[in-house]
Amino acid sequence: MGEPYFTVEAELPGRLGRVGVIHTPHGDIRTPAFIAVGTAATVKSVLPETMKQLGAQAILANAYHLYLQPGPEIVAEAGGLGAFMNWAGPTFTDSGGFQVMSLGVGFKKVLAMDTSRLQTDDIIAKGKERLAVVDEDGVTFRSHLDGSKHRFTPEVSIGIQHQLGADIIFAFDELTTLVNTRGYQERSVQRTHEWAVRCLAEHQRLQSSTPERPRQALFGVVQGAQYEDLRRQAASGLAGIRTADGHSFDGYGIGGALEKQNLATIVGWVSSELPADKPRHLLGISEPDDLFDAVAAGADTFDCVSPSRVARNAAVYSATGRFNITGARYKRDFTPIDAECDCYTCANYSRAYIRHLFKAKEMLSATLCTIHNERFVIRLVDQIRAAIVAGEFDELRAHVLGRYYGTAVRK
Repeated sequence: MGEPYFTVEAELPGRLGRVGVIHTPHGDIRTPAFIAVGTAATVKSVLPETMKQLGAQAILANAYHLYLQPGPEIVAEAGGLGAFMNWAGPTFTDSGGFQVMSLGVGFKKVLAMDTSRLQTDDIIAKGKERLAVVDEDGVTFRSHLDGSKHRFTPEVSIGIQHQLGADIIFAFDELTTLVNTRGYQERSVQRTHEWAVRCLAEHQRLQSSTPERPRQALFGVVQGAQYEDLRRQAASGLAGIRTADGHSFDGYGIGGALEKQNLATIVGWVSSELPADKPRHLLGISEPDDLFDAVAAGADTFDCVSPSRVARNAAVYSATGRFNITGARYKRDFTPIDAECDCYTCANYSRAYIRHLFKAKEMLSATLCTIHNERFVIRLVDQIRAAIVAGEFDELRAHVLGRYYGTAVRK
C-alpha cells in the first residue's frame, strides 16, 4: 500500500481496541494517540517545540481557516504545513466541512445538539443569518472573517489540502446535527458517499501528477448521526470505494454528531464495518471517559480543541477531576495544578500564581494552563496504550475514572 500505512501490534481481548503504528513521511504515530489541534497552524499560546516536549506525536490544522488566512498557496510556498509552523513531525488537516457548516449557520464552535427540540432541517443559531448553503455538488458559504463568498467542492477541499501538504488529510463531508430529520440524514449519507468517491479520485489524480512530493494519506469520513443502519451503511460504503486503478482510502474518520452516552456504541458499529488493517480517527473528543470508551470501541487516534480552549478559560485537568483555577480557594494555594503531573507548568508554578495571572489578565496564564492540559491528555492516552500492551486496560480505566469522576466505574 505504501506510506503511510498502519500496523497492529497488540489487541484488546474481546473488543475492537488495539495498539498500532501509523507510518508517515514525517515520522511514526504510535496509537492510540491524541492528536493536538493547531487550528490555524498553531496550538494557541504554545510553541510547537513545547508541544514536542509534551509528547505530542502529531498536530492537526484546519483547512477552512488556513484557506481563508493566509491562503494555501502561502503554506505551500513555505514548504507545507510542518515547515510553515516549524513542526517536524506528522501533520493532519481536516477537510473544512465542519467549519463551513457550523460557522455557516452561526455556531462558532459546535453545532446545535439540543435533542429535545423537534426535528428540523433548518438549523441556524438564534439571531444569525445563514452563511452556508449545501447542494449536491458542494457548499457555497461566506467567510466568517469578512463576509466574502467562497465555494468548497470535494475537489476544491482536496486541492487545498494537497497545497497544505499534511501527511493525513480528510475527505470533504457534510456535517449534520442530531436534530436533522431522518430523511435528511439518509440523503446526507448518500451525498457524503458521492463526495468521498470524488475526493479519492481527485486525490489520486493530484498524487499522480506530483510524484516527487511526499505521499499524503486520505481518510474517508463516516457520517450517519445516531442511526445504526446509516452508520453501518456509511462505513461499509466507504470501505468499498475504489478508484479505477484499485486505490482505496488509507484510513477512516468517524465524524458527525454523537450523543456522549452513545459514543462507544456508535464507534463500535463503525469500527466493526471498517477494514481492520487501516486506522480509524474519531473527530473531536478528549474527556477521560470518552477516551477509554473510544479506544475500547476501536478508535486509534482522536483530536479535540477542548484541552487548549478550556485552558484559556482557566479550566484545568487533574487526577481528581477538572476545576477552575480562578476560584477563591486557590488564592494562597502554592501547590501545583496536579502533583502527579510531570509537565513543565506543574514542575515550576503554583495554583496561586496561575490564578493571579488570570486575575491580572496576563497572557502567560493561557500558556501555562494549555501546557498542562495538553500534557494531561497526551499522557493519559500514552498510559492507555501501555495498559493495552500490559493487559491492564480495565484496571487502568477503573482507577483513572474512579478518581477523576469520584465514582465507581463499571468495566
